[in-house]
Amino acid sequence: MKHPNLLALLSTLALLFPLSALARDKNQHSVDIGDTVRAGNTQLKPGSYKIEWQGAGPTVQVHFLKDGQTVATAPATLQTNDKQVTEDDVVLGKTSANTKALEEIDFSRQKEALVFAQGSL
Repeated sequence: MKHPNLLALLSTLALLFPLSALARDKNQHSVDIGDTVRAGNTQLKPGSYKIEWQGAGPTVQVHFLKDGQTVATAPATLQTNDKQVTEDDVVLGKTSANTKALEEIDFSRQKEALVFAQGSL
């Protein structure tokens, strides 16, 4: 064989491709929250959070992580937007107790958005 390195590379890629397909089932993004907000039944302090959810939706359970630990979970609907947003956008609303609540997270340069269930607010 003239190209054993090419054959080895193609074999490796063929083995790794199924693993990358499985890894896509776990979605994650980072988000900065500027105010104290309610997400689900938990008050989140201002700061940077990693958010994760499994599956393609539309209904997903979102985990908010801080320093590798889950600090809150909340149900959400994963939606696809037609227009792309240029930066992360956190949409806040008010609860019946007049506190700020997380309503939606739009992800920068992607068409995905997480819309949080009104019942969790």
